[in-house]
Amino acid sequence: MPRTARVCAAGLLLLGLAARAPAVAAPAAALTLSPCELEHPLRLTVVAAECGVLSVPENPGEPAGRHIGLRVARVAAISRRKRADPLFVLAGGPGQAAGAFYATVAPAFARILRERDIVLVDQRGTGGSNRLDCPQQEELLEGASDAEIAASTRACLAALAGRAEVAWYTTSIAVQDLERVRAALGYQRINLYGGSYGTRVAQHYLRRFAPHVRSLILDGVVPVERVLGPEIAIEAERALLAVLGRCGAEPACRSRFGDPVEDYRAVRRALAARAVPVSVPDPQNGRPTHLELGSEQLATVLRLLTYSADYAALLPLVLHAAAQADYAPLAAQFLTVERSYREALAVGMHHSVVCAEDVPFFAARAIDRAQLAATYLGTTQLDGLTVVCRIWPHGPVDADLHDPLASDAPALLLSGGDDPVTPPEYAVQAAHAFRHSRALTLAGFGHGQLTAPCLDRVMAEFLARASVDGLDVSCTRAARPLPFFTSVNGPPP
Repeated sequence: MPRTARVCAAGLLLLGLAARAPAVAAPAAALTLSPCELEHPLRLTVVAAECGVLSVPENPGEPAGRHIGLRVARVAAISRRKRADPLFVLAGGPGQAAGAFYATVAPAFARILRERDIVLVDQRGTGGSNRLDCPQQEELLEGASDAEIAASTRACLAALAGRAEVAWYTTSIAVQDLERVRAALGYQRINLYGGSYGTRVAQHYLRRFAPHVRSLILDGVVPVERVLGPEIAIEAERALLAVLGRCGAEPACRSRFGDPVEDYRAVRRALAARAVPVSVPDPQNGRPTHLELGSEQLATVLRLLTYSADYAALLPLVLHAAAQADYAPLAAQFLTVERSYREALAVGMHHSVVCAEDVPFFAARAIDRAQLAATYLGTTQLDGLTVVCRIWPHGPVDADLHDPLASDAPALLLSGGDDPVTPPEYAVQAAHAFRHSRALTLAGFGHGQLTAPCLDRVMAEFLARASVDGLDVSCTRAARPLPFFTSVNGPPP
């Protein structure tokens, strides 16, 4: 993955540039919906919906200025006696589009859809809402110098200048967009599901428009007080060692691979010494593809495979092969995850968020660079973001964005025990903001719990009750991640 793309994988300021946004209902605007389909990014499935575009001012302070379109999709509830309060699904990133995200995980919301509409708003700068792409940065090689990253950043800004003023793509503006959509669709109260960065958006919408929020589901939780960035490399290393440790503790996995931590360290040493030329068939079209596999490509695979327990099940297998000098499986995984990440994330929108809301706070934190350097991610992310954010415009951020939150809204908080970005401690911290909350941790799972066994039932029951009191979560205790692959054919029988 390109260095500037990898520094975006945070899961995610001129304080005083903008005053606190007023918590007032946005005027209802015209929004016409018509039949459409939401397509899975790999074209595996389509979801029937109704879609429309809501025109909003790019700069809320200049309603007569440039407008952008917000792509809105509504998946209608099955029941004719549906509930009046829909579920708004907020995607992560920053930079992922809600519509594309939903198309990949729609079955997880099937129970909820029986009684509630599901509303998807591509956040400004993503998907169909004036997506802010930076193709020059996506193509930049990992070994790029600071000067090359700076030049690429300026080129991206120049390419976007004709259709976007990128400073107006922050969370503080995005929650105003959500309120406009709610008003345009005529809902009085809504429920919120936020994943990863979407949990920040959900909590800030709650801060601004609490009377309209019935309940929240926060998955891969970012506490409002937390600045993302400095700890990500450390959390990623911890999660990787936990995944490999699980393999070492399982007889079938250990019998096949020995100690996978030793394989990891051997491969890391080898690729740090020199990059290896590898030729593999492209996973999408089968054409021969040649690449240099080095430390940066290894880091991409390790980071993104640990996001999901299903993908993490492949790690001992590909690392063991690489330790035996067979780098083809590792290279194939790199091509797969790098491409899917690049297609899913709007890099420019990501920069607009993190350069305003996170990076400016790095200097106030004690950062142990030696500890970061000891991880497989190293200091690349911090250093690359620092270069980008010296150039990228810093947009308006509400002065209380990172202030503690206090709410009576019921909240269900979900975490994976092996999450490489937002560990369970983050959910415990965030839960203090909610007087009525429950935090669940699924052992062995990664970042985002939507597809974990029985979570669909738990979420549907929580929304039906809008309460954590008496919520039956017993099924989650039996949830187990996918067993490790001991061959290319899958886990042992």
